Amino acid sequence: MNDPRFLQVHFLAPYTAALLNRDDAGLAKRLPYGGTLRTRISSQCLKRHWRLADDPHGLDRIEGADAAFRSREIIDRKVLGDREQGVDESVLKPIRDALLVAVYGDKGTDKKSRQNLLLGEVEVAYLAAEAQRLVAEAAGDAKNAAELAKDWLKSHKANLKALSEGARLPGGLTGALFGRMVTSDPKANIEAPVHVAHAFTVHAEEAESDYFIAADDLARDEDTGADTIQETELTSGLYYGYVVVDIPGLLANLGGDARLAGDVLHNLLYLIAEVSPGAKLGSTAPYSRASFLLVEAGDRQPRSLAEAFRAPCPASAPVAVEQLTAHLATLDAAYATGEARRFMSLANGDLPGAARGSLADLAGFVQGLPARLADVAA
Repeated sequence: MNDPRFLQVHFLAPYTAALLNRDDAGLAKRLPYGGTLRTRISSQCLKRHWRLADDPHGLDRIEGADAAFRSREIIDRKVLGDREQGVDESVLKPIRDALLVAVYGDKGTDKKSRQNLLLGEVEVAYLAAEAQRLVAEAAGDAKNAAELAKDWLKSHKANLKALSEGARLPGGLTGALFGRMVTSDPKANIEAPVHVAHAFTVHAEEAESDYFIAADDLARDEDTGADTIQETELTSGLYYGYVVVDIPGLLANLGGDARLAGDVLHNLLYLIAEVSPGAKLGSTAPYSRASFLLVEAGDRQPRSLAEAFRAPCPASAPVAVEQLTAHLATLDAAYATGEARRFMSLANGDLPGAARGSLADLAGFVQGLPARLADVAA
C-alpha cells in the first residue's frame, strides 16, 4: 500500500419521505447536476450531525477529545456563567466588554455583530480564570475594574491564539477535525483536515408537497376538526456522499498523537455510515444507514466519484453501485494511482482492487492508517 496520506470515504445512503436539509424557504436543498435537479444535503448539515451525535461512536466518547463550543454567547454562557454572581454590574461590565472584544473583535459587545465562533475547552478555561482574576483585583471598585480591563485588552486584543498557547487541542476536537476561521485573529485559524462534500441524489429529485392538518380532539360536530392546515415538502432519494481526510494534517492538529487520530477515524467512519442528518424527526423518522461504503487510502490527490452519477441512474443501490464500480474501473485504467481499498455493501458485486468487509472491518482498517503513516515518517 502507498503511504496513506489521504483517506477517502464514499457512501450511498437511502432516505424515504423525509426533509433532511432545508433552504431559507423551508424547502429541500437542491443541486442542478447533469442536466437534472437533485436533492442535496449540505456539508454543514452532515458535519453538525456527526460532531454532535449522541452515539456509542460519538466523537465525545474518544479518550483525550477536548470539547469545543460554537456560539456568539461563549462569554456569557461559558466563561462568566454563574461564576460571577453577586459581582456589581459596574465592576463586571468593563471586564465582560474586554473579553467580548478580545474574542469577537472590535464590535464584539454587539451580539448581532459577533461571529459564531468556536472555542475549545482550554480557551474557555483560560478566559474564565482571567475574568476571575480581574474581578478579584478590582476589589469592587468600578474605576479600578475599567483600568484593569483596558490594560488586559491591550495584551490580548487580536491575539486569541495566546489564550491556548501550547495546548494540544486549542479549538477542541471539533476544531482539530473541521477547522476554525477567526476573522478577528487570523493567527488563531485552524486548517480543516476533514473535507466534506455536499451529498446529492444519484437520480433526479423525487419530491412532493405534503398537505397536513392538526386536528382538534375536542372539536364539536359542527366544527371542521382542522385547527391548523399546513403544507411541507417531502423528498426521497439515494444519496452519494464523499469525505476526504488529510491524515498528516489531522496528525498535526492532534499534536502528532497517532492513537488519537486513529480513534477519530474509527469513530468518524461509524458516524458517516450510521448517523442520519435530518429535521422533522417526529413526523418523518428520517433514520437510515449507508447501503454502501468505500474507503480508500493513498498518497495521490483525492478525487470524488460523483462523476459516476452525472448521468442520473435509477434510485436503486445495486444499480448505483454498479455505475460507481464502472467509473472507478475507468479511473484505475487511466491513472493507476494504487489506493488501498475496503468496502461494505448491502448489494452483491465486487469492486476493483477492493476487499469486502463489515463496517467494523473498515473501521479497523482506517484506525491503523495514522500509525502506519507515523511509522513511515519516522
